[in-house]
Amino acid sequence: MSDTDLDTSEAFTDALVEVDLPTRVRNVPQSGSERRAAGGPEEVRFRRTQIQKTGFELIAETVKRLPNGPGVYRMLDDNGDVLYVGKARSLKKRVVSYSRPTGLSSRLMSMVNRTVAMEFVTTNTETEALLLEANLIKRFRPRYNVLLRDDKSFPYILLTGDHEAPQIIKHRGAHSRKGDYYGPFASAGAVDRTINALQKAFLIRSCTDAVYEQRTRPCLLYQIKRCSAPCTREIGLEDYGALVGEAKAFLSGKSQSIRKRLGAEMEAAAEALEFERAARIRDRLAALSHVDSHQGINTQGVEEADVFAVHQEGGETCVQVFFFRTGQNWGNRAYYPRDEGLEAADVLEAFVAQFYDDKPVPRAIFLSHEVPDRDLLAMAFTERAGRKVEVAVPQRGAKRELVEHALANAREALGRRLADKSSQSKLLAGLGETFGLEHPPRRVEVYDNSHIMGTNAVGGMIVAGPEGFSKPHYRKFNIKSEEITPGDDFGMMREVLTRRFSRLLKEAPREEPAGSREAPDGETAGHETVDDESLGPWPDLVLIDGGAGQLAAAHAVLGELGITDVPLVGVAKGVDRDAGREEFHIRGQQPFRLPPRDPVLYFIQRLRDEAHRFAIGAHRAKRKKALTANPLDDIPGIGSARKRALLKHFGTAKAVAKAGIDDLVAVDGISESVAKRVYDHFHAEHAPASR
Repeated sequence: MSDTDLDTSEAFTDALVEVDLPTRVRNVPQSGSERRAAGGPEEVRFRRTQIQKTGFELIAETVKRLPNGPGVYRMLDDNGDVLYVGKARSLKKRVVSYSRPTGLSSRLMSMVNRTVAMEFVTTNTETEALLLEANLIKRFRPRYNVLLRDDKSFPYILLTGDHEAPQIIKHRGAHSRKGDYYGPFASAGAVDRTINALQKAFLIRSCTDAVYEQRTRPCLLYQIKRCSAPCTREIGLEDYGALVGEAKAFLSGKSQSIRKRLGAEMEAAAEALEFERAARIRDRLAALSHVDSHQGINTQGVEEADVFAVHQEGGETCVQVFFFRTGQNWGNRAYYPRDEGLEAADVLEAFVAQFYDDKPVPRAIFLSHEVPDRDLLAMAFTERAGRKVEVAVPQRGAKRELVEHALANAREALGRRLADKSSQSKLLAGLGETFGLEHPPRRVEVYDNSHIMGTNAVGGMIVAGPEGFSKPHYRKFNIKSEEITPGDDFGMMREVLTRRFSRLLKEAPREEPAGSREAPDGETAGHETVDDESLGPWPDLVLIDGGAGQLAAAHAVLGELGITDVPLVGVAKGVDRDAGREEFHIRGQQPFRLPPRDPVLYFIQRLRDEAHRFAIGAHRAKRKKALTANPLDDIPGIGSARKRALLKHFGTAKAVAKAGIDDLVAVDGISESVAKRVYDHFHAEHAPASR
């Protein structure tokens, strides 16, 4: 924080502002610089004065002007970044506990000593304070809060409602499309398995609407009895709607009634000697049984609930979450929150509050540990969901069995994680020793390029650290330079490294050499979020897929940028490009190999293969997009409706390109100005035609 950012008055501001919670949450800037730029009276900021009060002295002075009402407080460091976000039933009583060192843990002592400013927001109720606290923690990712690291959206099953023949698909993200959503599921694999079974049981189409419109005969899914083919009217729309209704009923928990009805239909068909129809119904019943047989746990009496179990070991915490919907187990997922040395119950409470910040709340939530504010959580979730939400710690019966099952999974998951980290640490130490680094690398970046004869060229960067591959840090680079000769691998590598490290210098300027720096805390100044076991924004080692030429290009790029302390190693394929005979190139040294069965060699091969896989995947995606691209997409003002009208009228984009202005105007929805724009786009090298 600069001097211009500090209050120069002799006293602190003594006004508190009450704000509407939803508006307040939406308008919170994220970084210290954004908050300073935003300004305004959105909340009260108690900043240090000219006498430079910090830590305990600052808090003791601040407490005098705080109310006894509920609210949320934030502690800021001298960069304006948030150290901690907390809620309180009484702001005054809660904050005063930080004004005396007696009874504070070393973690809290460190936090208070780094505090140079505090910000407060009063709320109408403690429930609002809890919801706001969870939102701010996820936005600011404070150094001293429990953090939910993995925050990917969950997949759902969507039965669309905007088409005459509803489609069943996997869906992530906002529920913006019309239809019925079922979930969440723990993983995409769980969704795929369920959709596969539902297709067998209810014969619902999964093709896109565009494919549906173009079909003239049934596809393979109809032949293998996975679809009833409404596209070619092998089934009437009314009968197809009945199948969709059955699927909705099944996903809504009415599986037994569906089974009984199908069973009765099968018997009736058999008695009527309609054996083929009876066999089809039998297969549908078998598919439904397949769904139920894969529950893996007794869910009797549990229609809709999430189960949370926490286990701590070896200084780490694992929270296992199981999802139960419509009486079925829809999978589980393990999380490893940053816990800052807190007890299991405290970690679990903070985790659950953050977990539902952007997710629908089920009717029941079962916990493995009693948490301090369980009733408050229930009130907050009930208020958010608009219906009663139970938050319980089951002690006996089937619900307790679910919690015990989740606890066992949490123990096993954390045990595997600790074992993997131990193995990974040894490999990183071996990597550092092999390449003569002063310290084992924490962040290893590997670069590779992929193209076909120079077309659709893409560069890829993968990142590995103490916990294995860190996919959120992966980056792809579409090669943009027109000066690069197609197929010039050296030129592509230069562009990738230039863009990567130029941005890094801008967003996270270096203060210390890579070998001596410590892992940063909180959130970097750049675009990558890190934590207490962070990989950091800067690599400790860079591996280049290639030999001396690629290595020289990499050194030239970093030299031009003034970066001289990032170790670079070229990994060449070696003789006959055989795995196990790789040669390693380091500036100033002769190329060398590792023994064929060296664990470090296998580790490097895994790193290189992952970079290769990622780069090829990015290249294939780009190539696929280019193959399906339509020239009409590049014309300003031509959206999906006009494009559809043009293609329907002319048949192909090539025919549109050959059409005259008079022909274009004849298309519904195409005005004379739009027609001229389309014509000029395809005839840019010629003077515009006159009519």
